[in-house]
Amino acid sequence: MGRAANGALSMCLGVSFDRPFVISLWLRLHAILGIAMTHFPQPHPQQRATRVKMEATASALVKLEDGQRAKARIQTVSVTGGLLRLARALEEGGFVEVAFQTQSGPVHGMAEMLHPRRISPEGILQPFRFIALDDTDHNTLSFAVNSTTERNFLLGSRQSSRKV
Repeated sequence: MGRAANGALSMCLGVSFDRPFVISLWLRLHAILGIAMTHFPQPHPQQRATRVKMEATASALVKLEDGQRAKARIQTVSVTGGLLRLARALEEGGFVEVAFQTQSGPVHGMAEMLHPRRISPEGILQPFRFIALDDTDHNTLSFAVNSTTERNFLLGSRQSSRKV
């Protein structure tokens, strides 16, 4: 579709063609709906996702199913999940929203809480796995993990002093 036609159609229908779209057969006018693509992280059983340590001050906000919020520190992250340090354990199997900041930008996704791993004076370490990430968030997270991994490789050490 030409640029002029695209612009006219966008104005007429009220949709933007800078992202994917679908035609809804459920609406009377077969309206074109813009959609944001969502990434569903798929772990590979034969290969673990690369994990990187976060800075000690990396905060995360966790929103529970009932709307309550919990503050956490994110210890480790990968494109499939991470490890949180929390004041109290969250329900295993519970679905939450997790938001945190990386050097590459903010990441926000839906996650499932897994079994708490360790209790320490600083709090409880509890892993989570992402169940849905917007494409932008997945790209931001992938870039942060990959750039940290490459930096560690180039520095020739297994643990870099610089973290995500």
